[in-house]
Amino acid sequence: MESFIKGNFRRSIFKSDKGYVIGIFKVRETNDEMMEEYVNHTITFTGYFHELNEDDTYVLYGEAVNHPRYGLQFQAKRYERLKPTGKDAIVTFLSSDLFPGVGEKLATQIADVLGDEAIDRILEDESVLYLVPKLSENKIKKIVNTLRKYEESHKVISQLIDLGFSMKDALSIYNEYKSNTDMIINNNIYQIVYNIPEISFLKVDKAALLLDVDKMDSKRLKAAILYIMKKLIYQNGDSFLSKEVIIYNVNKFLNVDYDNYDELFKDLEENEYIVIDGEDFYLEEIWQAEANIVDRLYDMSSREAKKYKNLDKLLSELEKINSIKYNDEQRKAIIKALEDNILIITGGPGTGKTTIIKAITELYQHVNKLDYDEFTEKLALLAPTGRASKRMSESTFLPASTIHRFLKWNKDDEKFMVNEENKSNVELVIIDEVSMIDINLFDSLLKGLKRNVKMILVGDYDQLPSVGPGNLLKDLICSDVLDVVHLNHLYRQDEDSYIISLAYEIKDGNLSENYLNTYNDYTFLKCSANYIKSNLMRLCEKVIEKGYDYKRLQILAPMYKGENGIDALNKELQNVFNPPSSEKREVKVGEVIFRENDKILQLVNMPDENVFNGDIGVIKYIKYGNTSKSKKDEIYVDFEGNLVKYTPKDFNKIKHGFIISIHKSQGSEFEMVIMPMAHSYRRMLYKKLVYTGVTRAKKKLIIIGEPDAFLLSVQNNHEYVRNSKLLEKIKYKFEMSGNNKNVC
Repeated sequence: MESFIKGNFRRSIFKSDKGYVIGIFKVRETNDEMMEEYVNHTITFTGYFHELNEDDTYVLYGEAVNHPRYGLQFQAKRYERLKPTGKDAIVTFLSSDLFPGVGEKLATQIADVLGDEAIDRILEDESVLYLVPKLSENKIKKIVNTLRKYEESHKVISQLIDLGFSMKDALSIYNEYKSNTDMIINNNIYQIVYNIPEISFLKVDKAALLLDVDKMDSKRLKAAILYIMKKLIYQNGDSFLSKEVIIYNVNKFLNVDYDNYDELFKDLEENEYIVIDGEDFYLEEIWQAEANIVDRLYDMSSREAKKYKNLDKLLSELEKINSIKYNDEQRKAIIKALEDNILIITGGPGTGKTTIIKAITELYQHVNKLDYDEFTEKLALLAPTGRASKRMSESTFLPASTIHRFLKWNKDDEKFMVNEENKSNVELVIIDEVSMIDINLFDSLLKGLKRNVKMILVGDYDQLPSVGPGNLLKDLICSDVLDVVHLNHLYRQDEDSYIISLAYEIKDGNLSENYLNTYNDYTFLKCSANYIKSNLMRLCEKVIEKGYDYKRLQILAPMYKGENGIDALNKELQNVFNPPSSEKREVKVGEVIFRENDKILQLVNMPDENVFNGDIGVIKYIKYGNTSKSKKDEIYVDFEGNLVKYTPKDFNKIKHGFIISIHKSQGSEFEMVIMPMAHSYRRMLYKKLVYTGVTRAKKKLIIIGEPDAFLLSVQNNHEYVRNSKLLEKIKYKFEMSGNNKNVC
């Protein structure tokens, strides 16, 4: 039975533009045992609401939860507003601020004449108000219009919920269209897809089919085109698609056989949802992102570079202070970073990228004569992931953040608060792990920065590209028009070390015979695919005996499925690293058992809890439903001091992290990395993926499995080639300047 509390809204503590409310509610009645002690008392509630009036009675449906920070709350999933009945309720309602000009005396007269069902009687037949003595026609119209408008909003929201929309979605729709909502629902429900991007085509289509919309309706087909384009672009990392690919996938998705798409494409382009660039079909926002990036890069590159006196001498003094000797490549990178308006620094592991970032910040602060507070106001050290930004901060002793945090992502309106209208005042931006940044995020960053900013992009050209669309770092380097410093000299290497040498052999696609040798920091344990699992378990047992914990060790694999896939191995590894015990609570979710002390991988961004996709934590403790205030199982995960609670609705946001994908590991480094290697991974065995996995290891790398499979991956350079025109557009924009600075 669904839990509810019935009573009255008292006041708001917080209300977002999207209708999310935190407030105080006076409980009059409930069917929830946990809430019985609050009858005739107030409780904090949360949820999405259209309007809340202190004079109305509401029924909130949802659950009582114990928030780790704010205590017991009632989380409302939906609600009902009860029409006022009885003389006292009607008088209070009609004399409220909703009805200007209707005082308590007139409200009492209306209640006396029309009885306890006055509100229903007025809605059914407004002429009954003429029965009230001395009530003017003008006042009657005002009362009726206000009442109908107030009633209409709740009726429409109820209709949207009946069509399968959540309360949050229903409010978003109503707030977008107001009095036109009913018309939109009945005439063109697919308009929601265009105006409210956070509501998916799938939800709207399900509602449309309940309304008997023809499956070949052109409105449905156009909305499906946009949905499929977004899905394919963000699935494959493309910036654009061909017409043939779009048509094939839309027909397949809708299970239709339709070929007259040209008019639909034309209409979408005229309404600025897509851009047709020759044979290439873009989403409007991606085409605009490419155009903005090109314009901003040209602008930065065209501005006069700032020259400083005695930089060589000052850099030599910095060497003495830090007891370090920069090589020629590094000196060039540091000096150009101070002088150029935009610079790219690229290099593999062990080439000193982190050392250079530290030197740039120190020298910039010195030559500009800035104290610490002044410098940190002007500087932004950024990275696409929290782990990468933390590494920047630790190496420079300066604050660093993710790009999302710097741009102040607002989850309520799904926009950045630092943007074209509200730009940051920073003057120097250094961005690490640029290979992970897609063109949309880079475009948003550029929009949030002032024109006079100095930007330094740092990354490894040979790592995996971003999850989102584009191939930013590669396109920028290969454009031949921006200053690029290539770091080739290896530092993180000693005579009996091999990890970095192996990385460069992989990068060059030419493995030496040394990859089967054993070094202080590297071992290849040969075995057939059938024995990978058992040998991996024995290896992990030995590693545990040597004192490695989940923070120091990470196991990486290319794929989730199969005998040696991540899902199967996580189950086995759980029994090695965290076997069952009577002292550990556990919760079964489908086929997965979560246990106290388990290593956990976060799968989605949860900015409210300060935890993000790819973060790794450990289950601190579990509460069972018979002891938790929510009456449901609760899992508490510790992400390096940040304790986050998960209830059953959130369990799909985490999975075991004893072994994770190489993609999820990008932007991180681990003291020890173990990588199984088998022919069964064949579909994912290609050079950039394995290179990225190998370069996650700082001190120890162990590969276990089939040498031929590893050799195959190094020789396989046939990764998916993304559709991108950024490189072409940059070269065209710079063509007239005659700048050809680099060779890709």
